[in-house]
Amino acid sequence: MTYAYYPGCSAKGSSADYEKSTQAVCDVLGLTLVEMSDWNCCGSTPAHAVDTELSAALCARNLDIAARQGAKMLLTPCPSCLSNLKHAANRLEKPEFRARVDALLDNPAAGNFPAVTSVMQGIAAHCDVNGIAKHIRKNLKGLKLAAYYGCLMSRPAKLMDFGDPENPSLMENLLTACGAEMLNFPLKTVCCGASYGIPERAVTARLSGRILKLAACMQADAVAVACPLCQMNLDLRQPQAAKAVDAFFNMPVLYFTQIMGLAFGLSPTALGLEKLRVSADSLLRKLEAEGGRS
Repeated sequence: MTYAYYPGCSAKGSSADYEKSTQAVCDVLGLTLVEMSDWNCCGSTPAHAVDTELSAALCARNLDIAARQGAKMLLTPCPSCLSNLKHAANRLEKPEFRARVDALLDNPAAGNFPAVTSVMQGIAAHCDVNGIAKHIRKNLKGLKLAAYYGCLMSRPAKLMDFGDPENPSLMENLLTACGAEMLNFPLKTVCCGASYGIPERAVTARLSGRILKLAACMQADAVAVACPLCQMNLDLRQPQAAKAVDAFFNMPVLYFTQIMGLAFGLSPTALGLEKLRVSADSLLRKLEAEGGRS
């Protein structure tokens, strides 16, 4: 299966390991991701708060490129990108709003856009449990994982179409298929502080610390994420989070694709694990100790 692919800006920098592992896992599963040509930033977290029409124009240009390249489905790994693209497509259904956005573009956007979904949903639609299981080379049995979606992936519920907005389960389904024990993690959709990590570091430290503290109390071996900003707050800013909640953490925070890649027998280097601030070595040692093979 071939899909149009919008990587988003983080994939070329701060979340290069997410991009690397996404491509590697999709390659194993037979999903071909064709990166859109000449794509631009979707506006990320702050643009829509500054100017809704300019933010929508950024996304409309990307949707237009995908449409003119004949895409039927557009996949993106980043929840922020997913949310922005979906919101823009929805707002552009109103003729008056579309006219104002078209005026900001070099040419009016295409009349119809391809459907937009997450890489996670694309994988789940392409492969059922048996389809995933046949690719497992190192069963994840023995690993206890907390799935953390962040606040954007499943909200607003109708627009994002990601299952229960308070209790999504898709990541758990994928990683359970790889043999992992998924904890019933009640903070899976609370905010980590998002981009407040820049102007209000104390807020982000406190919110992220709460998430990490619960994961540690539940004896998780790692936290599985799907958002570059969540990963940064929980991993890179882990010392700040620990200080904010008076705790000590050494909690690996991996993208769900990195964890799936381990189950598929891909090397840590192929999955970009060396980029993590908190080393995943403890996770790898436990996996090797279990010695599980499918």
